Amino acid sequence: MRKIVLFLLCALFSTPVLSASLINDTETERVLMKLVLPLARAANIPDNRLKIHIVNDDDFNAFVMGGDDVYVYTGLLRQIKSPDALQAVVAHELGHTLGGHMAQMSERMNAEMKRTMLIQALGVGLMVAGGNPSLGAGVMAGATGVAQQSMLAFTRDEERIADNLGVDLMVSAKQNPHGFVTVLEQMHELTGTMESKINPNRINHPLTTERLNNVRARIADVAPDYKPNKSVEKSRHAEYELVRAKLVGYLDAPSRVRELYPSSDMSDSALYARAIANMRGGNLDGARIGTRTLIARNPDNPYFYELLGDIEYQFGHYDDSVDAYERALELAGDAPQIQTALALVLSERARPDDKLRAIEMAKRSLLSEPAPLTYWVLARAYGDSDSGRHDWAMAEYYNMTGDTKNVKKYAKRAQKKLKKSDSEYIKAGDLLK
Repeated sequence: MRKIVLFLLCALFSTPVLSASLINDTETERVLMKLVLPLARAANIPDNRLKIHIVNDDDFNAFVMGGDDVYVYTGLLRQIKSPDALQAVVAHELGHTLGGHMAQMSERMNAEMKRTMLIQALGVGLMVAGGNPSLGAGVMAGATGVAQQSMLAFTRDEERIADNLGVDLMVSAKQNPHGFVTVLEQMHELTGTMESKINPNRINHPLTTERLNNVRARIADVAPDYKPNKSVEKSRHAEYELVRAKLVGYLDAPSRVRELYPSSDMSDSALYARAIANMRGGNLDGARIGTRTLIARNPDNPYFYELLGDIEYQFGHYDDSVDAYERALELAGDAPQIQTALALVLSERARPDDKLRAIEMAKRSLLSEPAPLTYWVLARAYGDSDSGRHDWAMAEYYNMTGDTKNVKKYAKRAQKKLKKSDSEYIKAGDLLK
């Protein structure tokens, strides 16, 4: 039985960001994109500029950078149970962008710093109730006295405005603005006791009860008769539940998976979470049984075939793994992570045509979404028989993982073996600049 590194085929080598890491997973990204896209369009963000990033961190948080890049934390996804509530979080963050709050924050900070106050902005987050400085926007570090109170009041006002703009955005996008009520009620459950002991003037967000009252009033003003489409709501809730189950299965301890998805629960999401947890724990038979049950119920779901490919790979059943990944790609279309997984298995199976197919698949994945693991798989596919290109691919891998020493080492080795007219020779030269 062959073991792969946990999360190898789903997380695909995490990339550092803000002291956390990013997860690349086609299913999760596509489900989130479907939820965020209507909001982005309502905010006049072009479709081709929008990018979803999944941050592997337990914080109850999300933020938007430049209006185009939406970062959603796995802690948020695993805790929020409603896709409407998740949309509300993103709408709130887009509200900060629409309100120009980051630019305003910069101007205000410069003014306060002239008064010898040290103020540091660490990003805008929805969940900072309770005064936890590690989670959100306009965080004060080292600022005291009048300057600190001025900045706190400024960020509290921003949060109220962002909530209002977020509600308006949800309505404009024809989504359910009551998601704001859902997420704020959940926040209140988490922080209500703590908030009762807090001086509201000492935190950078309004208290949750105040925000709840504000958004309820805003919804009553702008969407008093709004009713969500129940059929759409049901289908996207099912998709969202599968994504949550997937993240819990991969990221939570087995005991937590059993607690959230006990064996008595035979829903698709429970089977999914348990199958992944079983795979992680080495119970491949149990993982395969659960996954095949999911496929029997949902023969057109590409991500269940993807999981089956992962499991069969760990068994060492390369033919079955290739078949499962190929079926996943037939159903999912252009899916870089699945293409990389298939390229990996082909590079190990090593039939006569497998090397060329693995190289083709890895290159196709890189065209859509460059990733460290894909370069690593490409290097593996080239192997010793094409060592110059192997070395170039490894240089690209180390470049994406930030290992400067090995970038130079492998780029130099590649140029010694390749012709100057080879595109990989030129690319290796670019890495040495």
